[in-house]
Amino acid sequence: MVRMVDLIEKKQEHETLTTEEIKWMIEGYTIGEIPDYQMSAMLMAIYFQGMAKEELRDLTVAMVKSGDEIDLSAIKGVKVDKHSTGGVGDTTTLVLAPLVASVGVPVPKMSGRGLGHTGGTLDKLESIEGFHIEITQDEFVDLVNKNKLALVGQSGNLTPADKKIYALRDVTSTVGSIPLIASSIMSKKIASGADAIVLDVKVGTGAFMKNIKEAKELAETMVEIGNSVGRDTMAVISDMSQPLGEAIGNAMEVKEAINTLKGEGPEDLTELCLVLGSQMAYLGGVGDNLDDARAKLEANIKNGKALEQFKLFIEAQGGNPKVADHPDELLPRASYQVEVTADRDGIISEVDAEELGVAAMILGAGRETINSKLDLAAGLMLHKKIGDEVKKGDSLLTIHSNKKDVDASVKIIKNNIKISDHAEPVTLIHEVIH
Repeated sequence: MVRMVDLIEKKQEHETLTTEEIKWMIEGYTIGEIPDYQMSAMLMAIYFQGMAKEELRDLTVAMVKSGDEIDLSAIKGVKVDKHSTGGVGDTTTLVLAPLVASVGVPVPKMSGRGLGHTGGTLDKLESIEGFHIEITQDEFVDLVNKNKLALVGQSGNLTPADKKIYALRDVTSTVGSIPLIASSIMSKKIASGADAIVLDVKVGTGAFMKNIKEAKELAETMVEIGNSVGRDTMAVISDMSQPLGEAIGNAMEVKEAINTLKGEGPEDLTELCLVLGSQMAYLGGVGDNLDDARAKLEANIKNGKALEQFKLFIEAQGGNPKVADHPDELLPRASYQVEVTADRDGIISEVDAEELGVAAMILGAGRETINSKLDLAAGLMLHKKIGDEVKKGDSLLTIHSNKKDVDASVKIIKNNIKISDHAEPVTLIHEVIH
């Protein structure tokens, strides 16, 4: 008979758990037969001892099997999904989904709502009047077959084991375990039914992974898990030492995505979308290599097909497609704009992404608690990034707010945009892993 205490001891001794032992443990914990205190002990053992490749694969598969698995087999073609490990001003999904769909690759997207600095992809899209995510599984499949793209909220019973384990990790200080992070992310992606997965692993002050070594280990671990269960998986390690793009806030990020699909977006956001998009397109069967796939994406930005795909997607889910042509008139706008200016001459040397995210959240752009109500018009528009020269009095960013009092946000911003005599250059793409 298997006993949890024996498995904990085995892991403490740095031994490898078998497929059957992991399956038994995850099943038992999901249905409540294994208590929290024993699973906490196991998580702590994993935190200190790590996991072998086969254990990671078995843990991920067991978490996938703990709940519903989305069947996307009725969607024609190689279905490709993207996951980002989070960040501030991360507008990539809004650009990538229509861009990749425009070259004929199906992108069945399941997204969540944001808890933190800004809203999730669903919240951002709901800045568009009429857009809705309440569609049935059959409608979702039909829309992807027809338009190569649809977006729906996450199913309630995907990976329940992961939800329970994640809650424990939060209170047992085991959140930082790379095997536990990797299996958590990959279990959700695999259960969501895509054939191929592209991962954007963020590194820097605004990311969970603060250094390149950890980010690389996480990216390699997730790629290994994906490939070991038959999902073509690639990863990019990208910078989040400062916000991506210029907009932080829901409606503002939608406008920035529209500009990027027109070929008029910020340089860093455009480049990251092209790098991730070429991986998605290539895994979806477009082009002979990544450069070839990228050229096709660039062509569709220039010829307007990417923007047309965005309009098609918005209209199919009840939104007003004219938002792509008239974002200033059709997206929510804040009542007050407040400039935050430079207090000296110099060069921007630091823009703390995480703290600027907090400043945006205070304005209403993000949720402090699950029940917080978002202000879709609120946010920040950056005018200067690391390496830019500034003169005293130049505008560093504009606060967009429906609250008159923005002093708390101004204080955070002033403390977290540093002006010096020189700045270290920022590398946007640190590594591509496949």
